[in-house]
Amino acid sequence: MIAMRVATFAQSNRMIADAMRVESVMANMQIQESSGVVSTDFGGYGSDAQHVVNLQVSVTRAQSYIDAATLADSKVQVMYSAVGSVTDILTQLRSQLTAASTGSSTEVNSVISSAQQMLEQMGSLMNTQYDGQYVFAGGKTDTAPVDLTSFSSGTGSTTPADTSYYNGDNEIASVRVAADEAVSYGVTADNSAFEEVMRVLKFVANSTTLSSSDITSALDLASTALDDTAAVQARLSGSSSAIETASARQAEYKSYAETLSNDLTSVDVAAITAQLSTYQTQLTASYSALGKILSLNLASYLK
Repeated sequence: MIAMRVATFAQSNRMIADAMRVESVMANMQIQESSGVVSTDFGGYGSDAQHVVNLQVSVTRAQSYIDAATLADSKVQVMYSAVGSVTDILTQLRSQLTAASTGSSTEVNSVISSAQQMLEQMGSLMNTQYDGQYVFAGGKTDTAPVDLTSFSSGTGSTTPADTSYYNGDNEIASVRVAADEAVSYGVTADNSAFEEVMRVLKFVANSTTLSSSDITSALDLASTALDDTAAVQARLSGSSSAIETASARQAEYKSYAETLSNDLTSVDVAAITAQLSTYQTQLTASYSALGKILSLNLASYLK
């Protein structure tokens, strides 16, 4: 006997179509469950796709500002430390000049000898590098800004200014910390404060002796240099604070943009898992019912 369906064609077709739709939904949900995101490509976000792209670009841009600020702040910290060492040199020089003001030849010879060493130390500090770049050279970061070869020879003077030791340029380093904000932080080795230090050290170091008036002039210049160096250090501190504040703002904005992006792209895995379980139950029931319908034939129906 030929098996016959009893008015089941339309019904079975509809049930098969419904089951396939459920399978498609489940397949997509299984991908979401494993990946944790709504879609693995932007096409799956529909009208939210442009918002997702814009937010991701914002996150990337904010991170680039944060990275630039971090590098710049590291340079500022290195510069700040070097200037602190310059302050130590000046403090020591003033102490020895004060001792030499008594007229003791021993003290005079001692400060002259110390100044020679301090001048070398000063040159080394001004040639400080970070990440392979000279931080006091302006824009010529691949060139040592201070050359003492000729500067350290010859008779020195407390006047006038002399920056013949400097090989850098006048570019002041800055870092962009936002689309509309940049922070200047650079200090060059020919800065007036550093020039004063170099000048007084050369004067003392290249002297054969120091008269009372020489010591007074050197002390006056050293005191001025100390005040000016402290001012440079204060500016560096201010630049560091500004950079860190801007970086913190970018980090806050990045976190906000990431949250918005995650709200659009992420799924609740636990909820997806629960829904999958429900769909699986429905699909099992559908196929069970479909199997019974497809198994019907005229003989079965007439029994």
